[in-house]
Amino acid sequence: MLFIYNIIVQIASFLLKIIAFFSPKMKLFVDGRTPVFDILASKIKPEDKTIWFHAASLGEYEQGLPVIEKIKIKYPAHKILVTFFSPSGYEVRKNNAVADVTIYLPLDTKKNAKQFLNLAHPDLVFFIKYEYWPNYLNELRKLKTPTYLISGIFRENQLFFNWYGGFYRKALETFTYFFVQNESSKKLLLQLGKTNVAVSGDTRFDRVATILEKDNTLGFIEAFKNDTLTIVVGSSWPKDESLLVDFINQTNEKVKFIIAPHNIKSEQIQELKNSISKKVVLFSDVGTGHDLSLQDFDVFIIDTIGILTKIYSYADIAYVGGGFGNPGVHNILEPATFGVPIVIGSNFSHFAEATALVNMGGCSSIANKNELSDALSNLLRNEDIRHEKGHICSTFVQMNKGATSIILKHISED
Repeated sequence: MLFIYNIIVQIASFLLKIIAFFSPKMKLFVDGRTPVFDILASKIKPEDKTIWFHAASLGEYEQGLPVIEKIKIKYPAHKILVTFFSPSGYEVRKNNAVADVTIYLPLDTKKNAKQFLNLAHPDLVFFIKYEYWPNYLNELRKLKTPTYLISGIFRENQLFFNWYGGFYRKALETFTYFFVQNESSKKLLLQLGKTNVAVSGDTRFDRVATILEKDNTLGFIEAFKNDTLTIVVGSSWPKDESLLVDFINQTNEKVKFIIAPHNIKSEQIQELKNSISKKVVLFSDVGTGHDLSLQDFDVFIIDTIGILTKIYSYADIAYVGGGFGNPGVHNILEPATFGVPIVIGSNFSHFAEATALVNMGGCSSIANKNELSDALSNLLRNEDIRHEKGHICSTFVQMNKGATSIILKHISED
């Protein structure tokens, strides 16, 4: 099966180069990998000591960030190497402050894996949540490099647990230790005979908990809010926005809206703005030099990236988008850590934190515009309910932090 896998990777590599001519995102995926080995050769010398973290995309990077930061402190003489598989992760975090080198991970061929590991020569390796590349893992096993999975999630439908997944199961032998999010993941690994596993929880709780220690002040948001009840809409998709626009245009409640769409292409931002009948201002307007009285606007559309986390600190209610598409709802832990009640769409079952908060009552799931209207109106009109649901959310985050400490303690004992 590994032979077939390698053929598939080679075919995929060829096809991706063709697709790149027609897809800007795929062009980033292909072109971004071209200089990787030259970058490694120039930035990591043979005498350097390195530690490698791999994240599939932006979410996994944010998930692993607490561990990366602690490892950087624990091993100050090592260079930190961070790799991404997806452009949506690399392009946003390629200039991060925590890593010494940030690059795309070359495709999982035997040749690439050998060349990458020869240049990077890591002393420790961390894979975040998932992405199990057989050739990289096989080479790491040959090199006997300590390799860890952090915030891992395993499900019965994964290749490891099927009769034809033998070569994938073999790759798991590389891991020195598995730090998983839940008991069900541990049980599945135990079925494969893996006893080097601990339920550490999800390091994302550690990351969002530290947000409270930072300065989350945004003067322009403060001016816009002007002590008015405010609903913050984060990472919204067109389906989310179609429901929300109906509510925004029809509600008579005294409330303001901040919308941070997932896609900030100018034509889509303009379409969203034109669909709203109330007074709308764009973030890009704020820096134009116009004398804007932000408190006079009803809706603030954030057509930039990187500030949503801070904006959640001003929310009285949060709507988190993605719950009407695949893979599902976006990160709800950021508003939760600020003690904000949350509303999401109906596709959240693959996300343990969303499922838990819906069951606990801190988060409300809606399936259509009537349910959205009921949920938001109920929260706007009932301060006690807002506070109760918000308290459930903040307590949930605080009660689940600590995964990073568990991981660091175990690595120190190895």
